[in-house]
Amino acid sequence: MNLIKNTYIHQRFFVYISIIAVTFLVSFWFPFLYSIAWFMSTFLAVLFISDFYVLFNLKKGVVARRILSEKFSNSDKNPIPITIKNNYFFKIEAKVIDELPVQFQKRDFEYIVVLKPSEVYDFEYNVTPVERGEYLFGKLNIYVSSPLKIISRRFKFQDNQSVAVYPSYIQMKKYEFLAMSNRLTEFGLKKIRRIGHTLEFEQIKNYISGDDVRTINWKATAKRSQLMVNQYQDEKSQPIYSIIDLGRVMKMPFEALKLLDYAINSTLAFSNIALRKNDKAGLLTFAKKVDTIVAASNKKTHLNTINEALYKITTTYTDADFGYLYAVIKRKITQRSLLILYTNFEHISSLKRQLPFLQAIAKQHLLVVVFFENTELDELIQNNAEDLQAIYHKTIAEKFAYEKRLIVKELESKGIYGILTKPKNLTVNVVNKYLEFKAKGFI
Repeated sequence: MNLIKNTYIHQRFFVYISIIAVTFLVSFWFPFLYSIAWFMSTFLAVLFISDFYVLFNLKKGVVARRILSEKFSNSDKNPIPITIKNNYFFKIEAKVIDELPVQFQKRDFEYIVVLKPSEVYDFEYNVTPVERGEYLFGKLNIYVSSPLKIISRRFKFQDNQSVAVYPSYIQMKKYEFLAMSNRLTEFGLKKIRRIGHTLEFEQIKNYISGDDVRTINWKATAKRSQLMVNQYQDEKSQPIYSIIDLGRVMKMPFEALKLLDYAINSTLAFSNIALRKNDKAGLLTFAKKVDTIVAASNKKTHLNTINEALYKITTTYTDADFGYLYAVIKRKITQRSLLILYTNFEHISSLKRQLPFLQAIAKQHLLVVVFFENTELDELIQNNAEDLQAIYHKTIAEKFAYEKRLIVKELESKGIYGILTKPKNLTVNVVNKYLEFKAKGFI
């Protein structure tokens, strides 16, 4: 039964059958072709049996292996290496069909390679997940054909391999490397002079335009006959919390990725940089109630704790309760902290409903509200309107874009910092704001 299940007719076999059928048909007018057609049929039957024998004579004619990492990085290209070895004594054609997880909705994966006897061939392909969770890979199927190409034999390997898709650790490592190598400007991150204002003294240096005049050291200035200033070390170990709204507004997808996943990827990368800068990173997620609280810490293993918490969270179908959020922050976060709130407001009216709670939070903490531009409206705004319907659509799109900018102004008027960003630029803009606050001594 296994022999039958693993036996497949090669496409070339149908070409041979078609030629024989045409020969039989033409023999009606040319009788001498009738015997030739029967000879061709017999010869094809012999080839079929021979091909079947050479392919199934060896139990492990082909050995293949799919190599999966322990976890995938969400929204990034993840390589999947595959190794194939030909144990036959003749050259084969191998068609590789990998059964990808249902999340990818890809049913046309196919890779064809020709292998010489005893040859080992390595290749890899990339997958880009857009959802966190467990991904289940099916069988790795190898369809082998001999040079006769009458039939193909299927080999199956590594059924039901699973891999967990975590928040984008590739993006996290990328920003970590750039931060350590001072190459952040390559990704749009601003280079900001950071001057400490704590009592921990570092050095005396020459005055440069832009230095705080309050730090001038008059004794050193008199000795050197030029302005000298005291430079202090940055104040460190400040608590920084990423607060993620799990309400229905974060379900909106851009470029196949939900706003929630953009916020999660940004939180992981930003928390890593904050920890590298010796600050304390924490996490809070909420909707109708607070779902997750990870207290701010700068332990070496704390990033793993944040990563595991981010892996599990998901959005709800309800609106978030900012009043409950304020009550929890007041009770749980007693030390003044930098709070990065990831949410989304489409209308100024939706902001005004939550504004009293945001103002109450901003009185005790340094609050930054992060929300998103609707990038899909850009095309409507940039297109030339040529008819009445196009004018209407463009006007509505411009109204929505204007309301987003109006929300930023409203927040600023209430003493709350706002970041309006395109989803793909989220991490860069959040890190820029963090570096700006560090430079100004706000945290």
